[in-house]
Amino acid sequence: MSKNKFGKFPFAKGIYKNMYKDRLWTMRQYAGFSSVEESNKRYLNLLENGVSGLSIAFDLPTQMGYDSDDSMSIGEVGKSGVPISTVDDMDKLFNEINLEDISVSMTINSTASILLAFYISVANKRGIDLKKLKGTLQNDILKEYIARGTYIFPIDESLRLTSDIFDYCQTNLPKWNSISISGYHIREAGSTAVQELSFTFANAITYLDEAKKRGLDIERLSEQVSFFFNSHRNFFEEVSKFRAARVIWARIIKERYGIKNTRSQLCRFHVQTAGSTLTAQQVDNNITRTTLESLAAVLGGAQSIHTNGKDEALSLPTEKNATTALRIQQIIAYESGITDFVDPIGDSTVIKNLTADICEKVNLKIEDIMSKGGVKKLIEDGQIQQEIEESAISFQDGLDTRENILVGVNKFVSDEKNDNINLPKQESFKERSEYLKLYKENRDLKKVKASLKELETIALSESNLIPYIIICADNHCTLGEIIFTLKKVFGNY
Repeated sequence: MSKNKFGKFPFAKGIYKNMYKDRLWTMRQYAGFSSVEESNKRYLNLLENGVSGLSIAFDLPTQMGYDSDDSMSIGEVGKSGVPISTVDDMDKLFNEINLEDISVSMTINSTASILLAFYISVANKRGIDLKKLKGTLQNDILKEYIARGTYIFPIDESLRLTSDIFDYCQTNLPKWNSISISGYHIREAGSTAVQELSFTFANAITYLDEAKKRGLDIERLSEQVSFFFNSHRNFFEEVSKFRAARVIWARIIKERYGIKNTRSQLCRFHVQTAGSTLTAQQVDNNITRTTLESLAAVLGGAQSIHTNGKDEALSLPTEKNATTALRIQQIIAYESGITDFVDPIGDSTVIKNLTADICEKVNLKIEDIMSKGGVKKLIEDGQIQQEIEESAISFQDGLDTRENILVGVNKFVSDEKNDNINLPKQESFKERSEYLKLYKENRDLKKVKASLKELETIALSESNLIPYIIICADNHCTLGEIIFTLKKVFGNY
């Protein structure tokens, strides 16, 4: 894309001059559940129904570094996402899917290096040029300490892995976003819109500073940085928040890092509608909530959007509800006429004032975070976590007093019962354990032991770990074995 197709600094109206008039956002549906085979079927169905990118949800054991046959995994295998313990799991997950044709987003953090290694190993096995792979690795470990809790290693060691991924992707995966810095989960934990942007950009600064200390090319890295934001319930605030995000990031890159490269200044972001706004009561109401949140993301200029299914307050969405959620985006894109205009409501006094107000508050908050010692210190002191908890409690108090209205929960309540939700059968702990037992027995154990030993040796040095994790994947080491090896050197947090 030539430089004259970009928007005008600081990109409040959009990162591209013509925005959706030239190209629509990527319609990405987040899925992964039950088993590798069931997840693959869902992906094939989503692709058939018009999604242009896949977003992979991993189960909790995979996120926490446990194989499916580990005693810690009992009761959680395939419950909140797809279980991936081996490179063969990754291969089956993308069965009949051409990796060159789609953009793949992986929502994974503490084990991001291993899932990326599995994906690369599969691509190499299929003879795919890595430079053609398109996608995003979340790889945002700081927000795990802040909001989600799926961390494994101490902060410094986690940041080393993050930087190693940056370094590897710069050289080998030029079309891959090596990090998607996530405000989404911070908002889901109860933060305000201002806190969401403030903590997300403070985390981003931390990653760039850490990478710079390790000698990485920050200008090149910033071209591969993307963001992941929440679209919440206050419609105009959310539209303004997305516009403010572009302005704030462009100025951070230009003024803090002195980078004049336009591509580096662009705040490219994925948006997911807010799971925390969905209700288990009167689930059909969630379609309206998700429509408004999707519309806010479009009017805010997102590059990629995921719409939640109406039943996600109860369970992972059924195939029918996932398709209906996708249709919301398609109707906005192809029927509303909104995409004929660039930033169609940005000239509104309401939007302009809200955007300016959010920019001012976020910049002040980032300065405050840095003056207190930065993100790492505030995480270790528990200050960021406490601030988000206080915001969450304040919102809940508003619901309890009915100062904040949640339709169907504290106003317009009914005795309506939800229809039974039919989900695919969850793969049992026993089934996965039997599969992994056979998998481990049919490997070349000498190669497994040798590659894990080499990884342990490299972990003691300052060398980039990613090539050695890929070797482990090629030699059929499991996710749990790789994590256990790194724990021996790094320890636990």
